[in-house]
Amino acid sequence: MLSNLKPASVWRFFGEIMQIPRPSKHEEKISAYLQNFGLQHGFETLHDELGNVLIRKPASKGYEQSQGVCLQAHMDMVCEKNGDKQFDFLHDAIQPVLDGEWLTADGTTLGADDGIGVAAILAILDDDTIEHGPLEALFTVDEETGLTGAGGLSTEWLKSDILLNFDDEDEGEFCIGCAGGIDTTVAIDYNTTYGPVDHNAYRIKVSGLKGGHSGDDINKGLGCANKMLARILWNATEKYNIGLARIDGGNLRNAIAREAWADVVVAPEHDAELKALVADFREKLTFEFRSTEPGLTVEMTKIELPQLIIDGETQKNLLNVLLACAHGVLAMSREIPNFVETSTNLASIKMDDKQIHIATSQRSSVESAKMAAAQKIEATFRMIGAHVTHGDGYPGWTPNPTSRVLKVGVETYKKMFGHDPIVRAIHAGLECGLIGEKYPKMDMISYGPTLRGVHSPDERIEIKTVQMFWDLTLQILKNLK
Repeated sequence: MLSNLKPASVWRFFGEIMQIPRPSKHEEKISAYLQNFGLQHGFETLHDELGNVLIRKPASKGYEQSQGVCLQAHMDMVCEKNGDKQFDFLHDAIQPVLDGEWLTADGTTLGADDGIGVAAILAILDDDTIEHGPLEALFTVDEETGLTGAGGLSTEWLKSDILLNFDDEDEGEFCIGCAGGIDTTVAIDYNTTYGPVDHNAYRIKVSGLKGGHSGDDINKGLGCANKMLARILWNATEKYNIGLARIDGGNLRNAIAREAWADVVVAPEHDAELKALVADFREKLTFEFRSTEPGLTVEMTKIELPQLIIDGETQKNLLNVLLACAHGVLAMSREIPNFVETSTNLASIKMDDKQIHIATSQRSSVESAKMAAAQKIEATFRMIGAHVTHGDGYPGWTPNPTSRVLKVGVETYKKMFGHDPIVRAIHAGLECGLIGEKYPKMDMISYGPTLRGVHSPDERIEIKTVQMFWDLTLQILKNLK
């Protein structure tokens, strides 16, 4: 399927990468593949205890005195699939699908974020006709669930003066800054009681949402399935005293929740009223999100009566706090028009036998605002006595508009394509922030081909922009002499 796509070398490597399972924190196979590639080509190849891989390629003839350039991409991928898709991300190969001018996958994330960046770097290392200075290829682990690969990078590994990060998702733009982020996780203790034996049981499910990246997509008016389900359950509890047996929503802390469901019990005399309430919310939510979530569905199906339900006090506390918990944009930048400064994502709700676990993430280009957002979420859940913890977080990347590599990139792009590229900062975490913290003199830009629907099964890549990205990169490397 990929053999007819251009540039052939990039798509060939991307095809190989799609055969290798590489969920975050399970990058052993892709790390080994990259190490083998470097050794088979006779390049200096390093790896660290985290699984990061560094490959060095000498400069081409005539470029020996040029500044060293590090090409950087992350090897892990977000693993999301449609509810009806049978797929094991630890063992199965991604199944690509051609859809007109786009490449997508069959019911799962595609892994072009950042597999296409990895593939482009391998294609550059593999081609001895490309003109470039001394090259370092840095492949990091665990970008998607904590940036721990970049966070644990040695301060003595890299020798380059310039870094080209291939993790941007819009052709025609250069990213020169990003938001910092932090995770806030919650654990709520609960007890169970025997449910009434004369009640009926139903599963209420919100699904069909687009999901998406909790940074780049947070201002697009997309629905959060966890928030929608909380609204329904809160109203049903207040009006008809339903009992809650199970609740589950979302999956990854850096993805907007696409699906959420709950198993509830209700007295027979309120059966018809509960059905009417769910139908009313289906109509309301469909109208509220008519322009951004055309696939939204709200269903209520009868299930077998569960033996146990969550204790009533915990249920009310949980639904109160889920309804109150902030989600979405908290502040827009006062300096950059139409740029999100601070946001939060109510990412997932999971249960085990003793606790309800809630994952959220906060982002901001202002460090103090990032911490204030995390504390806001903490304070919300503290009010019901929940256990709240914060991750280590990661720093933002401060823009440098006078950057030499940015100047070369902009001039090269304009000469090649006849118009100016967009230069911007993004409301998402990039490894540039962590790498810049460890190598403060590193001159960096981030760019790439066009991707859409990242972090969801709708992920797709615009095929023609891969050739544009490739041609631009080769010319930038040549012009950095």
